[in-house]
Amino acid sequence: MQKEVLVIGGTRYFGKLLVQRLVRAGHCVTIATRGYAPDPFGARIDRIRVDRRVDAAMRSAFAGKRYDVVFDQMCYSPLDAAIAVRTFAGKVGRYVMTSTIDVYRGIRPRAASLCEDDLPVLAQAIDTGYPWHDPTLAVESYVAGKVQAEAYLYRDGSLPLVTARLAHVLGGPEEFTGRLAYYVDLLRAGAALPYAHAGAAVSFLGTQEAAAFLDWAGTQEFTGAVNAASGGPLSAHGLYRRVAKALDAPARYRRVNEPTAPGVLSPFDFAEPMVLDTSRALDLGYRFSHSDAWLDDVIRTHDLAFV
Repeated sequence: MQKEVLVIGGTRYFGKLLVQRLVRAGHCVTIATRGYAPDPFGARIDRIRVDRRVDAAMRSAFAGKRYDVVFDQMCYSPLDAAIAVRTFAGKVGRYVMTSTIDVYRGIRPRAASLCEDDLPVLAQAIDTGYPWHDPTLAVESYVAGKVQAEAYLYRDGSLPLVTARLAHVLGGPEEFTGRLAYYVDLLRAGAALPYAHAGAAVSFLGTQEAAAFLDWAGTQEFTGAVNAASGGPLSAHGLYRRVAKALDAPARYRRVNEPTAPGVLSPFDFAEPMVLDTSRALDLGYRFSHSDAWLDDVIRTHDLAFV
């Protein structure tokens, strides 16, 4: 059935893949962005140019509009969450916020892996005085911002809400974080990987599956938090070994003492494991791939990126 769908964001990385899926499915798709980045969709979608961080602009842009599903790729703070509530409460059938595995930072799972209830989201404090929209603080505020955005939305309760807590998403050269490229470039330079926590595995998700999972979540009726991750978590040490195997090159390692080497560790070298329990998604009917099905191909596309 054709639906009216809004994607806030949707011009890069897996957000763009999500829009592609929605267009192919025959939905009436609108993307809302600041208009700085081009998109490849032409006349197949509608566009609303708006700064998602500006309350008055959002309410004006969406006055009188209603959507079956809203995918919010750009909710980074409790301020963004409050704007979403004031803009869309009572006007959407389903609100899917893209969240992250990073909301579990510092949380010890009660079982072998992190389940949705391990984060007591309603108990999280909301910092109303922090300058959430200061662009110079975007990186350092990312984790707290996502946690508090979820906390605000669930505490408010006026949106039919799903928060999709995605594992670390790995894609090809369009991956703007540069995290996987770090390992590929290090290997091609013949350098040793500095590591401190060889056994601290973390969960990953490919870009195509990230888009597919969000698309699926938009079609369902459940609400609440849901984890998304491929099988086959890897530590930074294991990921470097996987990169070396995929590119048929030797991997070298250098053990370091983390407290004496700040800033030295690689992007996924965490002190504690961060493995997502995906049982809820499984019970709801979603089946995730194993990283063996896509990771080597993604690694090789990074190796070709310099051409």
